[in-house]
Amino acid sequence: MQIGVPAERFPGERRVALVPASIAALKKAGFDVLIENGAGAQAGFPDAAYQDKGASIAASRADVFAAEVVLQVRAGDFSSMRAGQVVVGMADPLGSPDTVRAIAERGVTAFALELIPRITRAQSMDVLSSMATIGGYKAVLLAAVTLPRMFPLLTTAAGTITPAHVFIVGVGVAGLQAIATARKLGAVVEAYDVRPAVKEQVQSVGAKFVELPLETAQAEDKGGYAKAQDESFYQRQREMMARVVASNDVVITTAVVPGKKAPVLVTAEMVRGMAPGSVIVDLAAERGGNCELTRPDEVVVERGVTILGPTNLPSTVPYHASQMYAKNITTFLLHLVKDGAVKIDLSDEITRDTLFAQGGEVVNPRVRTALGLPELVAK
Repeated sequence: MQIGVPAERFPGERRVALVPASIAALKKAGFDVLIENGAGAQAGFPDAAYQDKGASIAASRADVFAAEVVLQVRAGDFSSMRAGQVVVGMADPLGSPDTVRAIAERGVTAFALELIPRITRAQSMDVLSSMATIGGYKAVLLAAVTLPRMFPLLTTAAGTITPAHVFIVGVGVAGLQAIATARKLGAVVEAYDVRPAVKEQVQSVGAKFVELPLETAQAEDKGGYAKAQDESFYQRQREMMARVVASNDVVITTAVVPGKKAPVLVTAEMVRGMAPGSVIVDLAAERGGNCELTRPDEVVVERGVTILGPTNLPSTVPYHASQMYAKNITTFLLHLVKDGAVKIDLSDEITRDTLFAQGGEVVNPRVRTALGLPELVAK
């Protein structure tokens, strides 16, 4: 079988689905790998590096999409897909219904890596965790560059420099990485999450856990993600967080509920209560933002407070982001391969949960619910 890896066409996307180091494992499994000319160039992987590992460089994009299996970072180029083809990538299946429908209508067998279940044997395929690690790291660096003061405590002949205070809202993978990075830079860090179970994780990386007297027993779903709450809960949460936000130099928000608009946790009034020069980095900007004043991919300044709303931080670190993504997608693809061919085993939880399109239909129950489609009757 042949694997095609096209260059990403999404605006600002610099990652690539496979890196040269991935080729050996795929060739060993019986695949030939075809890379679109220049697909890895922006990530730091030239065509020659792929060829050295045994991949071929395609004469055209059409040749890449003629392959039996297509691997992408963003599986959005549905116009080039063909019936019977296997497509693997990120498709934002719970948040981009038009893309999901269009892919299904092409007759492809499509897998969305965002739907990887949070189980032990799927950890090496978890693209959300991989990319969140990079997002949390880069968010702190953006804050450090923007903040008009240094992060660490310094004792110098010119006097003592007090450390910056950083507040992380949402302690998933991105939040934990943000805590670790801010601590390495010398900041005093505190963090909050609606899920009380993460308190020990926060403390284990050297931050103080902020506890708010709210009822949070039902705040986590069975997959370990935060569940959406009603507006009255978020209102009480905002009232209690106002003091904490005002006392920090940097606020990094990461609270996202899959497939839903991000909850507003930092209001305009809270922003105005922060000291001039303070910085907010909103990692939920792509979903509307956790800060009321966030504008995606723009810099907003409100009374001296700078609000950053980046929507694709992993793409700003394309070399290692591609390396991690390639590991995830290669492990997932090899999981599907049996006897030299891709086999769809719906008794397997990983395969079943990630498959969202087959035979011209949207087949994933969660995605069908998000699209308002009725339950699919098994044939």
